[in-house]
Amino acid sequence: MKNNKAKNQYLAAAQKYLFVSTVRDNTIVLKNGGLRAVLMTSSINFSLKNEDEQKGLLQGYISLLNTIDFPIQIVLQSRKLNIDDYLTKIDKRIKEVQNELLRLQLVDYKKFIIELLTIGEIMSKKFYVVVPYEPGSAGKKGFFTQLSEVFTSTNVISLNKQKFDEYSGELERRVSLVQSALGGMGLKAVRLDTQGLIELLYNSYNPRTSDLEKMTDINQYNLEQ
Repeated sequence: MKNNKAKNQYLAAAQKYLFVSTVRDNTIVLKNGGLRAVLMTSSINFSLKNEDEQKGLLQGYISLLNTIDFPIQIVLQSRKLNIDDYLTKIDKRIKEVQNELLRLQLVDYKKFIIELLTIGEIMSKKFYVVVPYEPGSAGKKGFFTQLSEVFTSTNVISLNKQKFDEYSGELERRVSLVQSALGGMGLKAVRLDTQGLIELLYNSYNPRTSDLEKMTDINQYNLEQ
């Protein structure tokens, strides 16, 4: 009982320093009243492009920066690839297949995958663009003011439905603008829904335990061209 109480007190104290208030309607709501939308984007191997294609991509990026009048954050999340579910599917297929030759090939394939993972870690990379909206003068704070807030607990500013809808409309306009600009570069950007945002935050704040305690996989988002 004492251990549970101490754990709850620790979690409550830690949460004071998190900027996230809640997640609703495909939007992260910060404690200061700001809103955040997160776009999961496809990627391009720049080094494999020819010179003209590289120039086109650079021009597209410049166009993106010139189009928006608000800051954006580009996030790269790198995680060790977990293929447990994939191996489970292979095992299921091995049991179901009737052709003995095909079954042996599947067994060898599984062994190859496992041996490959023992040689070195295979990393998966996901790319995100965070689109913000700060009501009023919240987005005009100086660098040192924002830095000091990192080391102090954050006061919660509640948003009523009218204000939330108003700010969400402006955020949606910005999201559409960024998606259009990224599309001009050949990148597909999908806005994470509420469940996807919760999973992203959970994995970001709990990189170790997230491997053991699974949530819905955001790989469900289709980024194929």
